[in-house]
Amino acid sequence: MSLSSFPLLLLQTGGAAASPGGSFATGLIPIVLMIAIFYFLVFMPMRRQQAKQKDMIKTLQNGQTVLTSGGIIGTIVAVNDDTLILRIKPDNLKIQVARSAVTSLIPSDDQAKK
Repeated sequence: MSLSSFPLLLLQTGGAAASPGGSFATGLIPIVLMIAIFYFLVFMPMRRQQAKQKDMIKTLQNGQTVLTSGGIIGTIVAVNDDTLILRIKPDNLKIQVARSAVTSLIPSDDQAKK
């Protein structure tokens, strides 16, 4: 191999030896795209769910039937700042739970018929 064929050899390799930074940017684009897709598929719906949960907890009222994170279903008897008093059937037992323990509202019979 002579020195006169050296520039020809560089042209045949596509200039990969001349611009190593170009391959870095090309490899980075798919990673950035995967992170963006992951954000839109996972984090945005999770934020919406958390916002709905927060609004639901703020608007709890007496008479609503709720499900707690422990699986207890009860009717709200009293609403305090950070706690709720629930009446649990069939013995009409009253317990105090944290507002944050409420996971969902259970529709009453009147709401289910509508």
